[in-house]
Amino acid sequence: MVSIDIQDAFVDFPIFDAKTRSLKKAVLGKAGGRIGTESKVPVIEALRGINLSLRQGARVGLVGHNGAGKSTLLRLMSGIYEPTRGHARIQGKVAPVFDLGVGMDPEISGYENIMVRGLFLGMTRKQMQARVDDIAEFSELGDYLSMPLRTYSTGMRVRLALGVVTSIDPEILLLDEGLGAVDAEFLAKARDRLNALVKRSGMLVFASHSDEFLVELCDTAIWMDHGEVRDQGPLRDVLNHYKGRDVVAELGERL
Repeated sequence: MVSIDIQDAFVDFPIFDAKTRSLKKAVLGKAGGRIGTESKVPVIEALRGINLSLRQGARVGLVGHNGAGKSTLLRLMSGIYEPTRGHARIQGKVAPVFDLGVGMDPEISGYENIMVRGLFLGMTRKQMQARVDDIAEFSELGDYLSMPLRTYSTGMRVRLALGVVTSIDPEILLLDEGLGAVDAEFLAKARDRLNALVKRSGMLVFASHSDEFLVELCDTAIWMDHGEVRDQGPLRDVLNHYKGRDVVAELGERL
């Protein structure tokens, strides 16, 4: 059973600047000196007291201002970060999509990058070989797929990365929005594939500033604020609390 269970989890980042390192060196240089609980090392509490329980079929949007802890929470869910205190238990194959360009090599061709990126996301070589033609057709990159990635524009790289990402079959899809570099027409095409990807996923957690994307892909939401869960529940309720207005009703009038 696909699941994410997080209990009273904290994620702390100690900050070692030049002054702190000098302090450590001075203390360690003294007879019997050691750095322990009495050391004055600044610590950033990126996440504080997180409690979540997600199950198969969850479609969760993460909302909050920049720096609120959304990306850190996604990394905790993926296992990239371990809690400093508390517990995080993830069951299922995780596909973390935090940066569309991660796992891609500028010196090799688009075709080769399809394989590399797919392996990075947990697919097998055989699975990716079966998807190459579909990804090539979707990306509309033509002969560029035989050229090194460094010759691509930013928009072309996003097209290729989106083609790979939306071809996988994840149990847990952790998605950090990064779609702004593609043109509107291609983005509309990508939305269809994103929707299909979400339907294939056992679970989705999607961090986004786009109300429209959140309404389209999610049914519940978590509002992160200064590393803590400020609110969680049905998407409409959380968005209204976060934005202070009925976002879903506004979108309904425009769509």
